[in-house]
Amino acid sequence: MNNPERIHVLQEINNLLSNHGFETSHIYDRSCFDMVARKKLLLLLLKVLINIDSINGLQADAIKKVSSTFLGSPLIVGLKSKTEYLEEDVVYERHGIPVIGLETLKNMIIDEDYPEILADRGGYYVQVNGEALKDVREEYNLSLKDLADLAHVSRETIYKYEHGLVRACPETAMMLEDILNLKITISIDLFKVPDQKICADSLEKQNEGESNLLIDLGFGVMPTQKTPFDALATMQKPTISNNRNPLITNLDKKRNQKTLQKMAVNLKDLSIVTGSDAVFIMDRKKSFESLDGIPVVKSWEIGEMETPLELIKLIRERKECS
Repeated sequence: MNNPERIHVLQEINNLLSNHGFETSHIYDRSCFDMVARKKLLLLLLKVLINIDSINGLQADAIKKVSSTFLGSPLIVGLKSKTEYLEEDVVYERHGIPVIGLETLKNMIIDEDYPEILADRGGYYVQVNGEALKDVREEYNLSLKDLADLAHVSRETIYKYEHGLVRACPETAMMLEDILNLKITISIDLFKVPDQKICADSLEKQNEGESNLLIDLGFGVMPTQKTPFDALATMQKPTISNNRNPLITNLDKKRNQKTLQKMAVNLKDLSIVTGSDAVFIMDRKKSFESLDGIPVVKSWEIGEMETPLELIKLIRERKECS
């Protein structure tokens, strides 16, 4: 996966975002997402692929679940589909995640020029602003059939455009814009948050005693794979907006000190960019109260707590003291 061309693209993206007001994370090795970037309320989880067809459904689901928990937007930046280079200002899609080329990303970040064309089965399509289309048609005193005849499409097609039932071919949309002297195409929303709810019941409880403690305390816990952390925990009943951010959690798992310290670097980095609290939950009796700036909480301490807020308070106290 660590193709030199891919690493170069990642570094180029990191520089691009950093130079245009984004706070960027490290580049994570062997993770379902490569980096995280934030600008104000926009949080991006980025994956870079040389061939966009190399991602499978399981990998895509992992990125979407993590993105949803962080209230972030997953985005794949790719170079090719099979042997063909991705076209500029065109949005592709793989397993429900939008995919764009590097030049398209540059246009978006530098010029705020967002793509309108979607590559899908059968060709290229654009979304029409049906309300604007109907308003200007009626303003010009044109019937559905009048406009359909001018655009060389059926009356039913114009009706479907106006009611958002179908997308249009770019050529048809351009013809309508020329006829009506009005822009009717809509930019594609690349920054949607996936609609994926965390379900605590899906937790694999084998050898996850620390996670079970969080569930008992009132957290929903989503275990993760191929991420810089072990699980994300969200309060089931957040009382303030600040507690809606997930708790980034690494578990004991009998790791050695060197591994834990390496993980702490990534946790600290992610915590800063996402605005979330991070914690190590240790089962061992002898451990520090923090590890390279990341608070450490013992399992027995959680066992004595009654509410999730007690844990959040302890984490923040130890963070301040670290």
